[in-house]
Amino acid sequence: MSGEFDLARSLGRLLKACGLRITTAESCTGGWIAKTLTDVPGSSAWFERGFVTYSNDAKHDMLDVPVALIERYGAVSGECVAAMAEGALRAGHGDVAVAVSGIAGPDGGSAEKPVGTVWFGFSGEGGDTQTLHCRLPGDREAVRRAAVSVALRGVIDRLGGV
Repeated sequence: MSGEFDLARSLGRLLKACGLRITTAESCTGGWIAKTLTDVPGSSAWFERGFVTYSNDAKHDMLDVPVALIERYGAVSGECVAAMAEGALRAGHGDVAVAVSGIAGPDGGSAEKPVGTVWFGFSGEGGDTQTLHCRLPGDREAVRRAAVSVALRGVIDRLGGV
């Protein structure tokens, strides 16, 4: 777990230096990103809050992701994670947001969206929302752990960190 902690610590330093606060919206990681961020001492200076929106209803109720969007594209899609990130930014009162939704397995995959399919959404106050699609290898824990690392690294990269 030290790799995720090192990324979280680096992200925390970057957020603090920029005077920014982060909000998370998580589905397949079940709060693991928020947990990793709050493992860092002093995270209350830059971590605002986290939303665990595992079900489609939670995505709609907590983040205002339109039901029609989920029905059209699915919860595991670029469209959904973009809406999740934007919703987390609004509802969470942070400056930046990261969202994740995926299929960690061992069940739930399809030919179109196999196990290991994970989408990430990144949003900031300027309204610039970006998405990233990955196919992560391994079992359920490996997919979820890798998703945490990809999410943290994605925020660091978008903030111009190293």
